[in-house]
Amino acid sequence: MKSIHSRLLLMLLGFIIVPYFLTIFLIYAYTKNSVEEYELNNSKMQLEKNAEDLQQYFDDMVNLPYILYRNPDLFRIFTEEFEDSIYFDQDSVEKSIETFYLTRNEIRQLRFYLDEGKESFTVYNATVSTRKPQPELLNQEHIKQLFKSNKNYLIEPPHVIKNYNNAAIIPESDRTKVLSIHHKIKEVPSDKFLGIMTMDISLGEYSKIVSNLAGENGSSAYLLNDQNEIMYATNTSLIGKRVPADLQSRIQKGTTDKEISLTKTLNGPVEGWKLVKKTPSDVLFRDVRKTATINIIVGLGVGLLGLLMISFISYKISRPIRELSEKVRRIEGGHIEIPFEKGRQDEIGHLERHIKDMTDRINLHINREYKLEIENRRNQFRALKSQVNPHFLFNALQSIGAVALRSKSPQVYGLITSLSKMMRYSMQANQWMSVQNEVDYMKAYLNLQQARFGKELHYSLEFSDEVLESRIPSMTLQPLVENFFKHVYEEGYYEAQLTVTGEVKGDSLYLVVKNNDGPEITASDLEHLQENIYRSTSEGTPVNEHIGLKNIYQRLILNYGTRADFLVDQPNGQGFSVTIVIPKELSDEPTV
Repeated sequence: MKSIHSRLLLMLLGFIIVPYFLTIFLIYAYTKNSVEEYELNNSKMQLEKNAEDLQQYFDDMVNLPYILYRNPDLFRIFTEEFEDSIYFDQDSVEKSIETFYLTRNEIRQLRFYLDEGKESFTVYNATVSTRKPQPELLNQEHIKQLFKSNKNYLIEPPHVIKNYNNAAIIPESDRTKVLSIHHKIKEVPSDKFLGIMTMDISLGEYSKIVSNLAGENGSSAYLLNDQNEIMYATNTSLIGKRVPADLQSRIQKGTTDKEISLTKTLNGPVEGWKLVKKTPSDVLFRDVRKTATINIIVGLGVGLLGLLMISFISYKISRPIRELSEKVRRIEGGHIEIPFEKGRQDEIGHLERHIKDMTDRINLHINREYKLEIENRRNQFRALKSQVNPHFLFNALQSIGAVALRSKSPQVYGLITSLSKMMRYSMQANQWMSVQNEVDYMKAYLNLQQARFGKELHYSLEFSDEVLESRIPSMTLQPLVENFFKHVYEEGYYEAQLTVTGEVKGDSLYLVVKNNDGPEITASDLEHLQENIYRSTSEGTPVNEHIGLKNIYQRLILNYGTRADFLVDQPNGQGFSVTIVIPKELSDEPTV
């Protein structure tokens, strides 16, 4: 006959450990297959949708130059002498050119080549350049390809924007990457070649379509033309280059054990182009494997702990009296919190229940006396704390101000008055206040800073009456004003202008604190600042980094949830601005 110890071990293995691990492996296999199937189907549908969007986008852009044929003023530039067309209606021609330039936001530059006079001119920033002879233009590589082609257009891979005519209207600092669409202009119906119009468009619009395909799960996306050149890639360093050999090999192999690869060949104006999405398998199944690993580790721990517990109970079950005696000795030593078995029905169980009742009565008596002692100490602490109250400090400041006034020191009195206003307001830091109260607090703070620096501060506070009557969590705007002095004024930018505005747009209240000068902030610094503000503390953000901005953001989220926006930016590449967007009315009880 098997022992209790061995039977318990077999039961644990047979009814707990084996089914537990078997369930984990089955769930992992099923989840892995489900995730793979879902991801494949989802990726295929998304690939089809993005391919249609790309075809439609390039169809719109390729057909855009046909507007020229419907505009007599523009088309006359190609069919007649340029001077004659300008002579007849110069304003109308320039207006038509500017209107065409502004047709799409992504158009960065236009070039018009007139074959009649072998001249060309450009349009940049809605400004028309002077005409210059350019007889060698038809010998340029992509123009030559277009001229010899049966098609009316040619799409040149992305490149840095060029100053085609060395026109002064294009700054040297503009290093924007653009995609060029060259379009033949012909006479209808003779099909006579009249010239070429080139559109330089930014990559922003169609890059969004390709980037959306990649998503945020570690996937990469590529748009390749029929010449095996990269028109766009999530790895922006590859844009405009030929497809590397290793990437070409991976695309040809398709889906492997290491990555899932999907390819879609495009039609329409981009016939022969390919849209490719590649997703690493380890990224796709990372969460599934992590969950399975954790479950296995927990299962091993639970199994090991179970074995130890069963072994301990089986060996000690024959010595209950010794255990009871040990518990009594521990009680004698002052250890009151001793665990007792409740379900035991033999004599040992009867003794344990009586001992437990006795220890419970002792614990109740001790707890009652202990809590009374703690409450007495708390009352003593409250009495001591109430002797030093913020109201005492506020009244003391008022007394000092009165002495300063009697001593004919109005400036000191004014500063003390400003400080006392700030103290009175800070006593209500956990309350909701009107924007008018917040503005008064800022004015008192600015008055103190004026006396501190001894220089003229450049600031403006602009709020409508409707905004001033609105209620917001206290201490929302003042920390932003304090940041201005900490990061701008104290750094020596004394000519910086601080502007605090508030306005109502629809059902939202817009509060903006900005300055027009200060330390330079790079794009990466700004991105890092935004990440630290919006990231929760549990994700690893240092407690002392950008704590002021982060506290304001967290308080807004606490009170308004997703209805609040907190935006930091560097307008026009200089200065700094913070925009707070919150609902104008709040029906719930504020949290602050």
